[in-house]
Amino acid sequence: MPIEQIKDIVDYGVIGLLIFLSFITFAFAIERILFYRGIKVTDYSNKTALELDISKRLPTIASIGSNAPYIGLLGTVLAIIITFYIIGDQQDTINPGEIMKHLALALKATAAGLIVAIPATVIYNALLTKVDTLLAQWEIAQDEK
Repeated sequence: MPIEQIKDIVDYGVIGLLIFLSFITFAFAIERILFYRGIKVTDYSNKTALELDISKRLPTIASIGSNAPYIGLLGTVLAIIITFYIIGDQQDTINPGEIMKHLALALKATAAGLIVAIPATVIYNALLTKVDTLLAQWEIAQDEK
């Protein structure tokens, strides 16, 4: 298999995975927001049942937020390894500008990982705040009974 084809597989694989994770994050966030809008905490007599319902899918969003940078870093490392292979294979004909171009493009995977991780972490923290608010509302409703 030619090295350029391997490079494309690494690039598209890592970026594709990060795009997929980003889609999951936003889909789960939208689902949670819609769920939170329609929830009535007074319908719950058990706090644990409420916590289970309002905490669904939050660990997935947190995992994506914490692991996306590592996936991006993995893509960068693999792309740099491939770049070093290309340099070694073409050491007599490759110019420094070409090396820099390959190394700069390798860093796009790290950037993509951060682009996925930062919103996922912000979304997770915002949803966690809403969970805390709903739990407090449930406790107030229980005290009023």
